[in-house]
Amino acid sequence: MSGAEPLDALVIGAGPAGLMAAEALAAAGRSVVVAEARPSPARKFLMAGKSGLNLTKNEPPAVFAGHFSAPWMVPLVTAFGPAEVVGWARDLGIETFTGSSGRVFPRGMKASPLLRAWLARLGRAGVRLRTRWAWRGFAENGLLFETPEGPRVIAPRATVLALGGASWPRLGSDAAWVPWLGGQGVAIRPFRPANVALAVDWSAHMARHFGAAVKGVALLCGAARGQGEFVISARGLEGGGIYAVSAAVRDGAPLAIDLLPGRSVAEVAARLARTGNGESIVNRLRKALRLDPAKIALAQEWARPLPVRPEALAGVLKALPVHHAGPRPIAEAISSAGGIARAALTEELELTALPGVFACGEMLDWEAPTGGYLLTGCLASGLHVGRAASAFLARLDSKADLRSSGAKTERNDGGA
Repeated sequence: MSGAEPLDALVIGAGPAGLMAAEALAAAGRSVVVAEARPSPARKFLMAGKSGLNLTKNEPPAVFAGHFSAPWMVPLVTAFGPAEVVGWARDLGIETFTGSSGRVFPRGMKASPLLRAWLARLGRAGVRLRTRWAWRGFAENGLLFETPEGPRVIAPRATVLALGGASWPRLGSDAAWVPWLGGQGVAIRPFRPANVALAVDWSAHMARHFGAAVKGVALLCGAARGQGEFVISARGLEGGGIYAVSAAVRDGAPLAIDLLPGRSVAEVAARLARTGNGESIVNRLRKALRLDPAKIALAQEWARPLPVRPEALAGVLKALPVHHAGPRPIAEAISSAGGIARAALTEELELTALPGVFACGEMLDWEAPTGGYLLTGCLASGLHVGRAASAFLARLDSKADLRSSGAKTERNDGGA
């Protein structure tokens, strides 16, 4: 391992945030290298797009920005929000459509065509992608990488860190960087699971319902109420409805399910009262309320023995308490909360402890729900940081020009 290799701009991490930062740097005329530890780029992005790539959500800017936990993310996703994401995809040759929920997808639904077009455009702009280049921390005179050719030290003039959070570590977001930045004095908040399933210790009778989708219910989480659906799995409850409330549940809010959101307690009680006294509770739920087997099983699982009186039973069905064992492990989460603290960053997301080093994406301490918010947030922060790093390099060039001009003046004066 010889001396450090000089470089204009280095981006570490080839996910959406890192690639967007590289694109912004290249657009400013900078020579850019993207270092990716895995054999291929954007693995989490491709995995997320397997069931249909949700790029963003078509909402007014203020409504869209309101879904982000960190207020400092608001100007970023306002500057590069849903309309800008759609335009960016169109410029890559990817047409989009908006579903009934407002979610925006590529017409082909897949992530791979968009990624191929994006990588091709980056290549034409001069961005160099180096795969199997794993960052291993700081060396005395630069950044240490493990590469197929052996250890290398890189000394970039500007660095963008886009290494992801702590979810889905098998795809690259393993948070291995935490002790390296922490050792440099960067404040980091502990990672926690976000957009995650809930663990449930089911009784044996629930096994027959594993894989069942529960639809047409409302999730009651603290003071919040939202429509959503989820799936009963061997590990617990998962799916969009659960992910939407998982942050609040993680932070201690109680969770209940309204199995009949379109009916009042009084209406449910009246329907139950019309069933025969000799009917079993299961038959009453099936005949009077048309509850499907999965919903009946959940009611029996969490409220057994079910009350006989119609008014009491209606109250249970309208606010069925969910008995869970907390979020599933962070390795199973779609995203993570925590990361580099906002106080450790400038307005331009430059690390105050490491001038010339910027960070973006899920490395930073913010969270947002699924449904297009996460991806848009990563793209927006990557664009912001890429432009900030470009401006930083421009200031370095300006200072170098001034020094060069001053030195030339001194030489001329000395020879006069």
